Amino acid sequence: MLTDTLLALIAYSFVTSITPGPNNLMLLSSGVNFGFSRSIPHMLGIGIGFVVLLLAVGSGLGAVLSAFPALHTALKIAGSAYLLYLAWKIAMTRSVSGREGQNVRPLTFLDAAAFQWVNPKAWVMAVTAMAVYSDPRSPFVSVLLISAAFGIVNLPCISVWAGFGTALRGFLADPVRLKWFNIAMGLLLAATLWPMLR
Repeated sequence: MLTDTLLALIAYSFVTSITPGPNNLMLLSSGVNFGFSRSIPHMLGIGIGFVVLLLAVGSGLGAVLSAFPALHTALKIAGSAYLLYLAWKIAMTRSVSGREGQNVRPLTFLDAAAFQWVNPKAWVMAVTAMAVYSDPRSPFVSVLLISAAFGIVNLPCISVWAGFGTALRGFLADPVRLKWFNIAMGLLLAATLWPMLR
């Protein structure tokens, strides 16, 4: 991979990883509600789950979805339903760290990794990265390089969102503020579906 292409890939990885989307909004909410350390499995699940998705798309899964539009539609519907479920759970959280008898916990590593497979932004990022940055002359190496670039860049970017949420914990310790913050996060998470549904 040429240096110019690698730098462009790193810039693309950074911009798509740091900008708002379902993962980052959920990490912001997780940071507020559970703190940074309890959100680490969630962050690792996103990072590793997305790299696995990239490897799968680069190995031909994207072509399979293009060849079978019904499968793509089913994935879109499942992803939308799960994202709306997560948005509802976030919006209904009323206490930091799930106190007041709520059975609330942060997403686990496996929850977050599995979510990448139904996350619309993750699919767009993965398909675009493979279409733009892979080299047909050395597909195996380029798929590995793209996946490695995202693996290195993504985790620090998404950690910023959990850190920002953690910084807001003191301000949002007030139950009224926390309630409206979680409702806003739930609505914003649901709104991330809009580009996919247009």
